[in-house]
Amino acid sequence: MSAATEILNVALIIAFVTLVLGQILSMVRLLIGPTAGDRILALDTMVINALGLVVLLGIYQGVQIYFEVSLLIAMLGFVSTVALARFKLRGDIIE
Repeated sequence: MSAATEILNVALIIAFVTLVLGQILSMVRLLIGPTAGDRILALDTMVINALGLVVLLGIYQGVQIYFEVSLLIAMLGFVSTVALARFKLRGDIIE
């Protein structure tokens, strides 16, 4: 195993641990967030962390389908965040 491969493996492990820690902290904020805005931001952060985990999994396994899945997660996360924010501000999603 070359030095570059070893460095990549260590970097992937550090990135996985960091994203999992961020996901756990976002779940804590989701549960104890004092306002609905905090909970919406925590959900958005969880989507971004999940997106990062899927991309890292694709890099680790060398499978390209994970990158397409990450695009779907990103689109759904954006739409859900906008819908939750509109519902919180106006009380409805579609006018």
